[in-house]
Amino acid sequence: MAVVAVSHLTKAYGRRAPALADVSLELGEGVTGLLGPNGAGKSTLLQCVLGLLRDFRGTASVLGLDARRDRLEIRRRVGYMPEADSLLPGMTGVTSVRYLGQLSGLSRRQALRRAHECLHYVGLSDALYRPGEDYSTGMRQRLKLAQALVHDPDVLFLDEPVSGMDPAARDEFLALVSALARDHGKHVVWSSHMLPDVQRVATAVVVLHAGRLLGSLRIEDLARGGDRWRVEAEGPEAAFVDALARHGLALEAGTLESGRDGAEQGRFAATVRVAGPEPLGALLRAAAEAGARVRSAEPLAERLEDVFHRLVGAAHAGTGAS
Repeated sequence: MAVVAVSHLTKAYGRRAPALADVSLELGEGVTGLLGPNGAGKSTLLQCVLGLLRDFRGTASVLGLDARRDRLEIRRRVGYMPEADSLLPGMTGVTSVRYLGQLSGLSRRQALRRAHECLHYVGLSDALYRPGEDYSTGMRQRLKLAQALVHDPDVLFLDEPVSGMDPAARDEFLALVSALARDHGKHVVWSSHMLPDVQRVATAVVVLHAGRLLGSLRIEDLARGGDRWRVEAEGPEAAFVDALARHGLALEAGTLESGRDGAEQGRFAATVRVAGPEPLGALLRAAAEAGARVRSAEPLAERLEDVFHRLVGAAHAGTGAS
């Protein structure tokens, strides 16, 4: 069963362009990054899935529970950390977490015990009785995480959870989320536009842009290099480039290095975009055809930012946007 599933989900606000347009996706176990720039539809998607918005077209579910019909049961099974502050004026850290626990159905005693446990877990043991208004930005983010955890949910929805944090606080928060998934079996949906952070904690990502789903991938696939290989060869350079094109391969613009920095004459290196199920075989056949010899070839690890910008660029090109 998918942790989150939506099918043909469309949500519009008045006469404006839809915030979500016919989105279908499934999110699995572990940590999934929900990526996109501001206005991509990430928060709207979370609110539809959680049943906070009901006037949408299509279907949405969490753990097999329907977002319209099973809203109360979904809220018992999930924890939600919103982007905006959720502080109640005049409450200390422990009081605000306890209060959320009681709203989730815990008794006052259970909620108080869980509030202490969760605040200790997120590193706020020294600030239990300080007013939430006095917390720094990083502390407020940790407090919101404790509020989302207090009733021990199966799934956590985190909306821009490291917004405003300094690098050290962000690193600590990323480690917390990783531990929740790895050591405590929590499923996490992390909505963000901070791509390097998501790459560090997520096992999979989906990319939204302008309300549409652009693609999805597993983080482990980035290490395999996708379709980019670094090739070093020797022989007739121009003939090799022509042979690559005939085999459906192409040099990445600006990567060709010919006998540079004292390298032996006749050697060259470049990044090649490959296609098909046997990229190395295609490279070797192109080299043989050109009378060149491949000295080394290895896939290049990709950054999530590279994939994201490629998907967004393709979407712009497809719509004629500049």
